[in-house]
Amino acid sequence: MIIVSACLAGIKCRYDGKDNANNKVIKMVKNGIAIPICPEQLGGLQTPRIPAEITADKVINKKGENVTSQFKKGAKETLRIAELANCHKAILKQSSPSCGYGKIYDGSHTGRIIEGMGLTAKLLSQNGIIIITEEDL
Repeated sequence: MIIVSACLAGIKCRYDGKDNANNKVIKMVKNGIAIPICPEQLGGLQTPRIPAEITADKVINKKGENVTSQFKKGAKETLRIAELANCHKAILKQSSPSCGYGKIYDGSHTGRIIEGMGLTAKLLSQNGIIIITEEDL
């Protein structure tokens, strides 16, 4: 079983209420080999929501509010689901403050990308789950 970012499975859970549908991911979910998750929703954030980025080990939304605790909760819940479903791999949305793997936004809310990992990607990786992004498919 594989964990996938729900937005990649066509679920409208992005910060702006849209999705990042990826036909390969959708097919995996339809074939029963992938479980869609949205760490941000699992952490208690609503959709749509104010965009957030990682800065100095905190997740701060565009209004300047610290939403780190919601992102950490979502990461922990995602790991719990992965463990329950015996998932050893995840396909996550690149650049996200939750799911970004290798690249994330720099925290300035200007669209600048830097090297880094989202909170969920980092926690999953630390627990032995292989991470790839939609860019790797």
